Amino acid sequence: MFDTHTYVERRRRLAEQMKTGLLLFWGNEESPMNYASNHYPFKQDSSFLYFFGLDYPGLVAVIDLDEGTQTVFGDDLTVEEVVWQGTQPTLKKRCERVGIKRAQPRAALTQALDRAKQQRRSIHFLPPYRADAAVALAELLSIPLSTVESASSVKLIKAVVEQRSVKTPAELVEIEKAVDITARMHLEAMTVARAGMLEAELVGAVHRIAIAAGGQLSFPVIMTTHGQTLHNTTYTHSLRSGQMVLHDSGAQTAMGYAGDMSRTFPVDTRFTTRQKEIYSVALKAHQVAVDALRPGVLFQGIHLTACRAIARGLVELGLMKGDADEAVAAGAHALFFPCGTGHMVGLDVHDMENLGEQYVGYGDGMRRSEQFGLKYLRLARMLEPGFVVTIEPGIYFIPELIDLWAQEKRHEQFIAYDKLAPYRDFGGLRNEEDFVITEQGARLLGQPVPKSIDAIEAIRSR
Repeated sequence: MFDTHTYVERRRRLAEQMKTGLLLFWGNEESPMNYASNHYPFKQDSSFLYFFGLDYPGLVAVIDLDEGTQTVFGDDLTVEEVVWQGTQPTLKKRCERVGIKRAQPRAALTQALDRAKQQRRSIHFLPPYRADAAVALAELLSIPLSTVESASSVKLIKAVVEQRSVKTPAELVEIEKAVDITARMHLEAMTVARAGMLEAELVGAVHRIAIAAGGQLSFPVIMTTHGQTLHNTTYTHSLRSGQMVLHDSGAQTAMGYAGDMSRTFPVDTRFTTRQKEIYSVALKAHQVAVDALRPGVLFQGIHLTACRAIARGLVELGLMKGDADEAVAAGAHALFFPCGTGHMVGLDVHDMENLGEQYVGYGDGMRRSEQFGLKYLRLARMLEPGFVVTIEPGIYFIPELIDLWAQEKRHEQFIAYDKLAPYRDFGGLRNEEDFVITEQGARLLGQPVPKSIDAIEAIRSR
């Protein structure tokens, strides 16, 4: 938890921007795995955590801008609950830590919202991403369940995005902690991986590091020898000689901030010639994207810079043909790079994505492309000092996509389909790092993890 002033100031800035009405912040409940008392690890709603700092289930907060009150609604533990959960501070004590003077039972929320509805006052809330929250909001606000998301407040979304996008020095310290833990996770996997191991064994090794550091994973680990599947979270394969391991994971600190990093390394001690060739192209694309990071630049332009570097490299290898810039403009490169170059990071690994990518990653006046590949770009907007972003271009050989495009003869003037057969079992690769945008450019966050071919082979040979 940050100091009291941090949360008081965050709410003050938000109130100043919103001016009137009620601001309703819905905290998360426990989420049962398979019966009521067996829960998934608790994850507080990130905007609730950002403005109120209370990392406990069952809370709802209301900022009444017209009456000048701030109230957290929730219930203290019963004696029966204390038996199972232990003695806990009262809600009132917890609220004092974050500068909230009013703590009321959860049942009082209904009366507070009913009064606001009767007075025809605006009730602003963020779009829910959990079914239980959507149902509760529909009942409390007397609106159809199907309209809850569309009834959320665009004005509040934009105000929250504006504030949360720019990370303070204290937040950067927390994010850097998360990235440092993440770096240890990646070094561990790169060091201990051996042919014959299950992917699951490596997942266990990196998960242990996140838990031992006092936090959690920031998202389910991607640890796979089938890297052509972008978000592969099955861990049933054995590592075999001649393959590569794509490892994408991140740690979450005890305060909820996320790290996110990817590395790709050979199962053997050295890359094969073919692996080196493809890896080198992706690594160059990564570096040109990093070099382009600075305030005042559209991230979409950085993404396209990485795409052009990939296309040029694949033209040199004979897997693409023609003019690389024209190929990227047409979207032909997306056969090998069908996703985006990066996203925002903060209290969420894809920061604020639940508020809507249009508001977080694009902003006013920008529209997402409908072109395959480019339409998956999560972040396109102009970068500002204090933004934390990932850089993660990759190259993927997806047999099903290759077959479909070849059958359709799609972009055949740019793609050498006759040269792709030997690469059907290649898999995929990427490297990913986290950067904060500064006044002058960008700074890498956290402990650097080797990504050059020589450095990775040195680690793998230990």
